[in-house]
Formats: sequence, C-alpha cells, structure tokens
Amino acid sequence: MTSRTALLALSLALLSGPALAAKTMGNDLGSLGVVPGKVGGTYTLPLSDSPQTFNYYGAIDNNTYTVLNNVLESLVEYNLATYKLEPGLAESWTTSKDGKVWTFKIRKGVKWHDGVPFSADDVVFSYNSIILNPGVRANQIPNLSFGGEPVKVEKVDASTVRMTLKQAAGAFTQPLRTFILPKHVFEKIDPLKNPADYMKMWGTDKSTEVIGTGPFKFAGYVAGQKISLVRNPDYWKVDAKGTKLPYLNRLEYLIIRDPQAQVAQFLAGNLDQVNITGAQFPDLKQKEVAGAPFKVVRSKALFGSPPHIAFNFDAKDPALARVFRDLRFRQAMQFAVNRQRIIDDVFNTVATLPGHGVAPISEFYVNTKGALGKFDLKAAGQKLDLLGLKDTDRDGIRNLPGGKNLEFDLTYATDSTVYPPIATIFQNDLKSIGVKVNLKGLLVANMLATGQAGNYEAMLYAFGDQPDPQLRREIWQPGQALNYWHMSARGEDGKPVFANMQPWEKRIWDIFDQGATVVDPIKRRALYGEWQALFSKNLPVIMVAKADNLAAVNNKVGNFIYNLGPIPTYNTNTLVYLK
Repeated sequence: MTSRTALLALSLALLSGPALAAKTMGNDLGSLGVVPGKVGGTYTLPLSDSPQTFNYYGAIDNNTYTVLNNVLESLVEYNLATYKLEPGLAESWTTSKDGKVWTFKIRKGVKWHDGVPFSADDVVFSYNSIILNPGVRANQIPNLSFGGEPVKVEKVDASTVRMTLKQAAGAFTQPLRTFILPKHVFEKIDPLKNPADYMKMWGTDKSTEVIGTGPFKFAGYVAGQKISLVRNPDYWKVDAKGTKLPYLNRLEYLIIRDPQAQVAQFLAGNLDQVNITGAQFPDLKQKEVAGAPFKVVRSKALFGSPPHIAFNFDAKDPALARVFRDLRFRQAMQFAVNRQRIIDDVFNTVATLPGHGVAPISEFYVNTKGALGKFDLKAAGQKLDLLGLKDTDRDGIRNLPGGKNLEFDLTYATDSTVYPPIATIFQNDLKSIGVKVNLKGLLVANMLATGQAGNYEAMLYAFGDQPDPQLRREIWQPGQALNYWHMSARGEDGKPVFANMQPWEKRIWDIFDQGATVVDPIKRRALYGEWQALFSKNLPVIMVAKADNLAAVNNKVGNFIYNLGPIPTYNTNTLVYLK
C-alpha cells in the first residue's frame, strides 16, 4: 500500500490518553476571520419548512439535511475555507497503487450521543445495510458505484475499514461525506430485510431518539414551530486553545416558510442570522449602514443553485418537441435571456454570469462566459426565422409548421423571490419577438417531480453546484434520472437509450462514464473542460445567472461563516459563538 496521508495541515490534540484523539478546528481558518470563542448561549436560525423526517436516508429533503448536519458526521469533511476534504470520523487513510483499495483508520475515542463508543462496525453497517441498500429512499448507490458495482465495504478490525472499488475513481472521497448511523440502534430491525421498517424509524415524532456523533444533540421538536438542539459535551473537536467545541449551548431552528417573514423575524430580534436574496439585499444593507445591530455578508458561491431554463425534448406536442430539439431554437432562446437585467433587477447586482454546470470558483471551471453571448432580440428573431417559425397569419405570434402558434408554458416556482420576476422578464422579451409564453406556477417542492414526469413544456429551475462535476452526474449525463429535459434518453430499466440521444449527448455520456474512473487530475480537468464546452455550444439548458451568497447576521455573533445548510459536512455552527 502507498500511503496518501489525509491529515493535510491538521493537528491532533490528546484529551485523555493515547486512544482519545481530538481534531483541532479553526487554526487554519484565519482567512474566514475565525478566532477562539467562548462557550455559552443560544443561536437561533430559520428553517424554511418542517422536516419530512429525522431519518437522513428516509427522504430527500433539504430541511432534514440542514438539521442533521449538526447531529451526524461522516468519514471525511469539508475544510470550511478551501472546500478540500479532510479527515472526519476517519483519522487517516491509505490507498493501493491501482487506486481500487482504500483503507480507513477510524478515529478512536468518539462516542455516540448515548455514550456508546463509535467503531468500524458502525461504518460497515451504515454502508452495507443503509447507504447501499436499494430499498432505502435516499440511498447513495449511484454515487458509490464504480464499474457498475457498488463499493465493497469490510471491517478489518475495530478501528479499520477497507473499501474496494471495481474500478478506480477520481472522485471517490467526495461521496464519503455521507453520514454514518449507529449500528446498535438500527441493527435490531435489519434494514436489508426490512427497509420499510427502517424508513419508519426516527420520524418527526421521535426526535429525542435521534443520536449521532456530531456537535449537537436533539433536545426536542415542536411540530411546525421549532427544533431544539443542545451542545454535545463529549464532542471530539477542540479549538486552537484546547477548548472543547462547540461553543454554543443551544441551537434552535424556527420554522418560518416565507422568506420575507424570516427577514421580519430577524429584524425583530427573534433570529440571529438569516440567509437572504438579492431582492432583500438593498434594504438590509441600508439598515446596516444606518447603524442597525447587524451586518450583511456577501461571498462568492461554490455550491448555490444557478437558475436555468429547460425545454422539454419530449414535449407532448410533437411540433413543440421538434422545435425544442433543434439547436437553432435554443440558440434563439440564449439570445433572448437578458442576463444583465436579471442580475441588476432581480438579484440587485449581487450575482454574476454563470458557468455551464460548474461554479466559477471551482477548480474544474472553464470560462465559457463568451458562449453566453449578449442579449440580442434581433438575433433571436433571426434564428427563429431560419427555423421557418414566422408569423404566417399576421396576428403578432409566430407559427409552428402546420399553423399553430409558437406558444408554450413556462413552469416556475411561485414560492421564491427570484423565479417569478425572471419568468416575467423572459415572457415579456419573447413576446416582443412573436413568441407567446404562458406562465405556470408551482410550489418548488413539486417542480422536480413535474419535470421527471414530463408534465411541462419549458421549465425555470435550478440544480446546486458541487466541487466535483462527477457528483452532478445524475443531472448532466444524458440518460440519468435528473436529466429531466430529455427523459426518453433513459429507459424504463434505468439504462441509457443511446438511439434517442443526439451525437453531442452521446459524447457527454462518454465523458461522465470516463470521468468516473479516471484518477489523474489533469486528465479529469480535460474531460470536464470538454463537457463544459459541449454544454455551452449545444445548450441542453439555458443558464441564467449565479447568485452570490448573502446573509444578515447579528453583531453579537462571532465566527460567522456563510452556512450552506444541507451540504453534508459543511457545518459552520460548530465554531459560532456569542460575543
């Protein structure tokens, strides 16, 4: 075995003997303004809706994920400043020369919230019985399968776990951010044999049964109102001075669905921090400048969710489907998106031009902004003319072949501060070149299911960025479940239907297939660079803008780092303190 140490720049502090190692956190985060804090106090945050469950793998729900990010942990975790992966519950690891065998040393001295020691048994059980269980709703099989087979997870001894891949994978450590669950709690129902029984565990009526190894423990849940977490006194991380983390005694989430109501509660002093949008930015910034006891924080977003416009290649109207599949139509739509106006008016200038599937601050990003072109309705109209989409009956609306109006529904989320105005701007601009757009609003919770079912014509939607493009394979690789604009490229058996793909789609499929096993970072960047070029040229979707991270935080809060909420292991609350 060739050791690739995973300790990076971390230091280890002994708490009570050689078997109990604590990770020092914060001494490499000076660029984020992190300093040693003090213990005590309650930190109150908003949550946009009630969690569906407190069983992490029981639902695909950002509110569940946001809360459990404080409670559960994984083998590896993000450095809050660099987004690089560091040791978490795995103290270190080594990998074989061929990149197929990974051996993880499990951190000793860690305890579950009920006092039971954490061990390799928990890791092996979590992966084999839950994370890689096809009967579990939010299993991670797609992200942890290599060469067509799920990773093989075995116990070597009480503090060592071995993982074996059929093929090497350059992005293998990224999905290891998935959370570990306690074997002694779940083994009694045997999730492999009884996945339905597993899914019922840790429901929202059983919050006090939930345990993890993380910095906070469940204290209670008042349905539809608030979730209370308390400090884990046995947590295994310390700060640079040796003070046990977390600093906070209590963490509370108030369930407030309306973004405007969240801001109102923040201004009333009932919340200590709130993430905001560009629409909310000017008013709060003015209040800060006028002396309000809070500050508005802005930073570039790695994750985030840049909006895009998708056209259903399989629209139920065959004439529309043919038009949507024609690149010239999508090029016309590219010209018709007034990005600068959207950035200025919708995001109040706190946004930038987007990348194509990769955030501009990612190491995999290739600058394709030139391919976005400029807002040019005349050029958009000329593209439509070339397609033969002209106003043949002189009623002000272009016509499809056969005489029907060039008209489509644009589905968008109404419970958002940004999607309604973007949809309206796009609708009005297309009207000026003879394209009729009917706005169709849905709740954001129903958007993805609507897209996957094909019950739309065009859709304004968004997917979050990730540090590694391979983690977005389910979205951007044709034939995958989240590639919702061309579902006919995916068979009923879940396999790609190459006969239904265009040549550029087949090449993108190949790129992601190769990217899953290529380890060399230079080759991986080249592959994903080619994908971004194909994306920017062929426009499977039309990218709109990339919003900056924005938040308002009370001046009494120390060590505030923009909280990414549901992103596993990017937990900033561990370091927050009250001044």
